[in-house]
Amino acid sequence: MRLEADAGEPGLRARKKQLTRDALIRSAIGLFTEQGYERTTVDEIVAAVNVSQRTFFRYFNGKEDVALAPVTEIDERVLELLSERPASEPPLEALRRSVRETWAGVREQTERISGVTALARILRIVETAPGLSAAHAQRTMAFEERLGREIARRENLDYDSDPRPKLVVAIFTAVTRVASRCWGLDEDADLDAVAKTIEEHFDLLLPTLEGPWSPGADQGHGS
Repeated sequence: MRLEADAGEPGLRARKKQLTRDALIRSAIGLFTEQGYERTTVDEIVAAVNVSQRTFFRYFNGKEDVALAPVTEIDERVLELLSERPASEPPLEALRRSVRETWAGVREQTERISGVTALARILRIVETAPGLSAAHAQRTMAFEERLGREIARRENLDYDSDPRPKLVVAIFTAVTRVASRCWGLDEDADLDAVAKTIEEHFDLLLPTLEGPWSPGADQGHGS
């Protein structure tokens, strides 16, 4: 039975669209993992789900889009939550709390696309597939600018002339990127481990920036 079957009421139609989209993501990630990103075609992805190319392109612009869909969905949620954080929160704290809330509610999404291991697999594929790495870098730059502009809006700053929103976002994305690489290498990673790893890296941020790093080095500063 084809997944693009006729839908009835609006709720059922939306549900079937979500099922089709999730099935395409699962198919793509499975094929990318088994035979490599570069060697996988859109034809193979749609054949595994038994839908047409036309259906695929209703949801995604191409292979890069379907591969990065799980990460993009999480990023969009972070941005949405950031826009809802209290204006009294400092920018970095607002970002941190947005990430924390995103991961607390991301279980449903990861279960739809075969769990957190799908996210870990995508991170590993990004590291090894040049075409996907370039697409991911471009998407990340666009996302960082959107985050920066939202921070500027919250703080009543001019994004183009004030460097502070860009600096905060650069620090934020560096922390999440390092944390993501740590758990992305772990096949047995679960959602609790992901959230814990990100929190631990944020906790290390200020001590890392302030230093010193060597044991006992702080005693020497006072002599």
